[in-house]
Amino acid sequence: MTRKELNGYIRYKQEIKLLETELEEMKNTDAGLGNDTVFDYRSGYPKPQSVVGFDEKKYENRKKRLDKRVRQIREIEDWIEKIEDTEIRLVFQLRYFENLSWVKIADKTGHSGRPDYVRIVLRDRYLEKNSIK
Repeated sequence: MTRKELNGYIRYKQEIKLLETELEEMKNTDAGLGNDTVFDYRSGYPKPQSVVGFDEKKYENRKKRLDKRVRQIREIEDWIEKIEDTEIRLVFQLRYFENLSWVKIADKTGHSGRPDYVRIVLRDRYLEKNSIK
């Protein structure tokens, strides 16, 4: 696990929703149609012709990206759930799963008015202690 992956968690969740919507639209609307040019040799010389059809390559690329993001989300969630210290695990859950600010996290964990304590002492020290950069 890296800080970059943790910080990307919320962005990954948003990207998953967008990719799922895009894939659904590609299947059910004209959004999945692509156009390519082929050469027609029926007259004896190459004549460019446009061919319209489902863009399988684009669909597969989006699907691979979606699968990658879902896998990353699962890894992050599993990593957070395995944190043994209850308070630290709660801080990570509130920050990443619920996307709360440090002020709200401090309030929920009983450290009202001390958002820096939650961020620096609990989260950052835990990351440093476990060599997560």
